[in-house]
Amino acid sequence: MNTELTGKRAVVTAGAGGSGLVIAQGLAAEGAEVFVCDVDETAIGNLPESLTGSFVDVSDPDAVDAWLAPIVADGIDILINNAGIAGPTAAIEDITTEDWRRCLTIDLDSQFFCTRAVVPAMKKNGSGAIVNISSTTGLMGLPMRAPYVAAKFAIVGLTKTLAMELGRDNIRVNAIAPGSITGDRMERVIAAHATADGISEDRVRAMYTQGVSLASFVEPEEISDMVVYLCSARGRRITGQVIAVDGGTETLYPRELS
Repeated sequence: MNTELTGKRAVVTAGAGGSGLVIAQGLAAEGAEVFVCDVDETAIGNLPESLTGSFVDVSDPDAVDAWLAPIVADGIDILINNAGIAGPTAAIEDITTEDWRRCLTIDLDSQFFCTRAVVPAMKKNGSGAIVNISSTTGLMGLPMRAPYVAAKFAIVGLTKTLAMELGRDNIRVNAIAPGSITGDRMERVIAAHATADGISEDRVRAMYTQGVSLASFVEPEEISDMVVYLCSARGRRITGQVIAVDGGTETLYPRELS
């Protein structure tokens, strides 16, 4: 174990699986006490002993407040707003109001709910680090993914505004914009894209990597490394930034394969 974050208390939403779990483990490996929430009860039950897990639907503000209140009462130093869903892959005219609202509530509103709950304690302590997970889709857009893209763009605005609002309280707020992260969620996105466009999953995967300078997807550990850096003393003068960890995304939707 490193000691970079020893004595720090951290919260990670959607931290029982995927990149959220890797982020939580990365923080714990640096010495932080880490609390995670998720809606996957099986995954919560299988968490390593280094993490404390709870079942929480982050789209429910009352549930978020009930979860965070006892954690915050004992102090909070780090918040990682990681929870999110891919939302529908469809033309704008085919997206239902329910699907639009569900995507924005989970991907965007949850970050507001969690941040609102922890900021008073961070202000009292005179310090804090918040990392919001956005996406490269929050920088350049992506056809057929309007709700997701809208949420990720909004996270950028929220991040920059909160960095300005909270800076005098020594609370730093940054966003990470991952590219395509390897894992089950990305495979589901690829499958949905292939179905929507009537092409093979291999073609979709090739399209995605063709649009990246390093011609590869991102590993969850690479996102975790950036989170740890931003939350540690090494990132003490970094705030209000949107940092892409994406291999150099040139386009998210190349129309033709070379």
